[in-house]
Parts: sequence; C-alpha cells; structure tokens
Amino acid sequence: MRALDLKDVRFKYQGSSTWALDNVSLEIEKGEFVTILGANGSGKSTICMLANGLIPHAIQGNLEGIVRIFGFDVKEHKVADFTTKVGMVFQEPESQLFCMSVEEEVAFGPENLAVPRDEIRERVEWALELVGMKGYNDRSPFSLSGGEKQRVAIAAALSMRPEMLVLDEPAYALDPIGRIELYSVLRSLKEKHGMTVLLAERDAEEAAAFSDRLVLMKGGRILGSGPPRLMLRNPQDLRAIGVNPPQVAEVAALLNTRLMRSKFSFLNVNEAEKAIVDEVLALKPGGRQ
Repeated sequence: MRALDLKDVRFKYQGSSTWALDNVSLEIEKGEFVTILGANGSGKSTICMLANGLIPHAIQGNLEGIVRIFGFDVKEHKVADFTTKVGMVFQEPESQLFCMSVEEEVAFGPENLAVPRDEIRERVEWALELVGMKGYNDRSPFSLSGGEKQRVAIAAALSMRPEMLVLDEPAYALDPIGRIELYSVLRSLKEKHGMTVLLAERDAEEAAAFSDRLVLMKGGRILGSGPPRLMLRNPQDLRAIGVNPPQVAEVAALLNTRLMRSKFSFLNVNEAEKAIVDEVLALKPGGRQ
C-alpha cells in the first residue's frame, strides 16, 4: 500500500477555466522523501491539498481521476479521516499557530481527538524533542524566530502521530540557517522514524541534497521524476520551469561542458570540493591518473 497514489488526476478550482492539474499520475511509497519542484501555479500546492483530503472536501472544484491516501479513496472519506494519517504544514507558520504557548499549540490536535492527558504530555515532549524544540514548552510561539515557528508547526502536526508529513514551501521565509535546520529535521524524521515526507518547493538548493526523489512540474503537468543526482544534471531544465538550480549543480554542468565529459554530478559542496581537488591533482605532472 502506497502513501499516496494519483492516477490520471485532473483538478479545476471552482470558478476557474483552467486545469490546476492535468492528467497527473504520481506514486509515493511509504518512507520516501519526495520533493515536488515548480514555480507558482505549477500544481505542486494542489497535490499537497489532495494528499490530505482538503481537495475535494474543503476546497471545491472539479476532480477527475483516482486519488488514494494509504489506500483510502479521497472522494469516499472526509478530511477528518486523514488527520492521523497525514500531517500538513503550510508556507506561513503563523497561519497555523494560535495558542498562547508552544505546549498548548502542540497539544491542541491530540486534545481534540480526546487523547488521554498522560499520552498527550508524552506526545508533546516526543514531538518537541524530534524537532529540536525541547524546553520551549512555556514560550509564546509568537516570540520565536521564523525557523523555530516552523518547527513548532511541524511538532504540532507530529503530535497527531501521522504516517506522512506534507509541507507546502515551508522554508520560503526562512534564512539559510533556518532552511538547513528545517531540512535536517525532515530528513531525520524519514531516516530515524520511517516517516513519509512530501515537500513542495520552488528552490532546489537544499531539497536536492535531502530528497530521495525530485518531481518537476509546470502548468499542472509532471515533466519528470527521478533521483536528485539524475534530475540535476541539466540545470537549464530547472530554470525552464521557474526553479532555481542548486549552485553545485551549476558548477557540475559547467565542468562537464568545459572538460567535455558527463561524469560530474554534485548534491552538496563537499562532493564538489572533492571532485575538483581530484581533477586538479590528476592534471598535475605525476598526479593521479
């Protein structure tokens, strides 16, 4: 059973004359970390809202095709049926934070499910520790930095014990350090706890290094899907869909062009540094061959 299964999906928002998704098929396996890359209007946010049932129940429109979340047909189940299956985190954490303390924020979901008080306390501590916010219980969410707010929003989603975490451009307003911290948390959730992560982004810099698979979208269609190393070989393909390529991918493409090879493909700075050093040493007299 897959975490998410879309087959020949088309969706048009109510009042719109164009399809936000047009014949989209996408399979996400349990435990995968998948990032959908695309510009605004590409359809990536629509997939996120399909993945937790907001579409077609809370957000109206014309939905065609098959959408299954952990085997359940989204058309036959309410949004509430997916609250313990899928956790959703939006671009602006302020839109999800409304309690007076971090602890109250993280406990809010389980309380509404009538989870016993002792278990709620355990869930709160567990979720805060996972996102690196242990000890922040009594702080006001609104006194935190952007990165800390986003981590509290993730902890609130995690307290529901979901099997999949869906995030729609969660790093958009974060500084570089906050972005790296956020992606490190997400990768840890996947590697240490087997959680499925579905991420929508328009910047490939960190997503490329942390994801198992990248999905490229434009105009409501999927243009390609595959491992990051493969999908980043041609930075011009990312620019063509309005996505900023990682700088290390630009370096790899430049080296391949200048040296007339296709051997270079980098996911991080360390890989790029090692490859360049090896190349320089190989060119020196008596160097590596």
